[in-house]
Amino acid sequence: MTSKVTARIYQGTPRMLARKLQAGELVGVPSETVYGLAADALNPAACRKIFKAKGRPTTDPLIVHLHHIKQLESIAYVNPTVLALAKAFWPGPLTLILQKQSGVPDIVTSGLDSVAVRIPQHPLFRKLLKIAGIPLAAPSANPFGYVSPTSAEHVRANLGDRIRYILNGG
Repeated sequence: MTSKVTARIYQGTPRMLARKLQAGELVGVPSETVYGLAADALNPAACRKIFKAKGRPTTDPLIVHLHHIKQLESIAYVNPTVLALAKAFWPGPLTLILQKQSGVPDIVTSGLDSVAVRIPQHPLFRKLLKIAGIPLAAPSANPFGYVSPTSAEHVRANLGDRIRYILNGG
């Protein structure tokens, strides 16, 4: 009889988890709304792991999370209106849909010319983003079509046999 691998829940250890993300691993992360399943947004292989772990169709684009507004121009084309909205509402749960830069992999946008971008408000997720130094694609951390998780334990219960790392943010 084989046992299932169960994801480990980490308490406030974003440096180690940042290295895992940089290496192409998936990490369950807290946000101000629900838990997300994060991967390096500029690594197509890592982003494919999100779709596989969730059972998510590749026709459903991912949201890219940034640590700082200065990263926005590397992901999307900006204009004064976009910058005004971003400065007024970020960090926070506002997602902007913008024309993507060429460096954003098609797997992230489902082949579209646009990309969804936001800067989260959750302090631990922001710390992880800062330490990792990379944009993170992070849809909700649940199997596709299921209720979005609101705790690290929910993530482990639903995806614990498909991922190895979860950052507990309460």
